[in-house]
Amino acid sequence: MEHKHVVSLSSTEIAALWSTYISDTISICMSKHFLQWFKDEEAKRLVEKGLQASETHVKEIANIFTKEGIPIPVGFSEEDVDLNAPPLFFDMFPLSYLYGMSRMGLLTYSVLLSNVAREDVRFFFTQCLDTTQELYNQATALMLEKGIYDRPPMMPYPDKVEFLKVKETFLSKWMEPQRPLNVIELSEAFFNIERNYFGLILLTAFIQVVKDEELKRYLIKGKHLASKQIQALNEKMIEEDLLGTIMVNTEVTTSTVSPFSERMIMTLMNIINSGGLTYIGHALSTVTRVDLVAFYSGLISEILQYGKEGMDLLIAREWLEEPPHAPNRKELASV
Repeated sequence: MEHKHVVSLSSTEIAALWSTYISDTISICMSKHFLQWFKDEEAKRLVEKGLQASETHVKEIANIFTKEGIPIPVGFSEEDVDLNAPPLFFDMFPLSYLYGMSRMGLLTYSVLLSNVAREDVRFFFTQCLDTTQELYNQATALMLEKGIYDRPPMMPYPDKVEFLKVKETFLSKWMEPQRPLNVIELSEAFFNIERNYFGLILLTAFIQVVKDEELKRYLIKGKHLASKQIQALNEKMIEEDLLGTIMVNTEVTTSTVSPFSERMIMTLMNIINSGGLTYIGHALSTVTRVDLVAFYSGLISEILQYGKEGMDLLIAREWLEEPPHAPNRKELASV
């Protein structure tokens, strides 16, 4: 009789499932608040679809952990969302939120899928990626239909293929600070502006409702950091005679009643901050104009420092749920 090998979860697979559980419990809370006040029926159906996907993810991860004897994370629940609170955002923001988070999800799930091996976990993240891709496509199509999707800069089509000439050399032409931005650099600048506008809307809303003054100061600092990135990248575009991306800051209502726990707000900002590092790192790996290399390099250290401050605030309040970790062998040896 042939015995089937039992494949245990690796540390990477536990990490992927654990972090997904935390993120999806936040998404459930956000979606439930949006759906309390959402009036646009087309967009509402899409947010409901996103909510159902997050709830399915949470149940499936809980089932896997239960079978393996792994404690289910606390994450976030109905205790972290007040469904009686007034709307914190205007009607179209939930669609923008779904678009923004599905963009992050496409990147996150593709990385997680490539890191896992056990069949059920691979299947789970394949499904996550498929669902997120569908949500992204539908959200983008609906935003285009409603005229709220910001297109990246347009430019004349190239009329010839160019190669660097020997006499120009790599450093003198390719790394020249003021040569025109190429399409790769334009794309990275636009989507980093878009990402920071998204963060700026959330920060504006959360600053209005948090009561803890230390947290409020931290969020204000994040708003300044996001504004700095938007301004600097817009200036690069304007220098190229391209219109900068203009934010219409009417996404946030005047409510000062928080629909969300401050622990959830800080955790969400920590997740978005980590995503920002990924996007800036990708931009740095693709740009070659020296001023942009210096700009993105400087941003990484600033974002890291800001993220550390956020982690310190979470730890000080005992709000940071610790991921599963390896045993402390030194401590065990000393017993």
